[in-house]
Amino acid sequence: MTTVLLVTDTPWVRDEVHAALTAPEFSIVDHDDSATAGTAVQDNEAAVAVVDLQVGSMGGMALVRSIRDASMKAGAETPVVLLLDRAADAFIAKRAGAARWVTKPVSAHELQSTVRECLAASEL
Repeated sequence: MTTVLLVTDTPWVRDEVHAALTAPEFSIVDHDDSATAGTAVQDNEAAVAVVDLQVGSMGGMALVRSIRDASMKAGAETPVVLLLDRAADAFIAKRAGAARWVTKPVSAHELQSTVRECLAASEL
């Protein structure tokens, strides 16, 4: 089973991601503290992180970088899927180094395939 760390403090986003990733292959761990998201990836041995664009006072760019830095220090980069508010925010995801991104509201098919693409790319 693949552990997915979901970083959001917004209930509707949490519900949407849980509904989209309801599949036997995924185990979702919820995390709502932007300050500890980087260590939460390691503590939960997450294979991928799905991160909301804004969590608490921390923006998506800082969150992605925090998670990438923490995972690289641990020896393996954890891919991050950034959940965007609008398609125009894709430049934020690119600059932050997110592996992939999707625009909210998310479609189940799109999020599942995006997470699977991240996992496949990280296995190379």
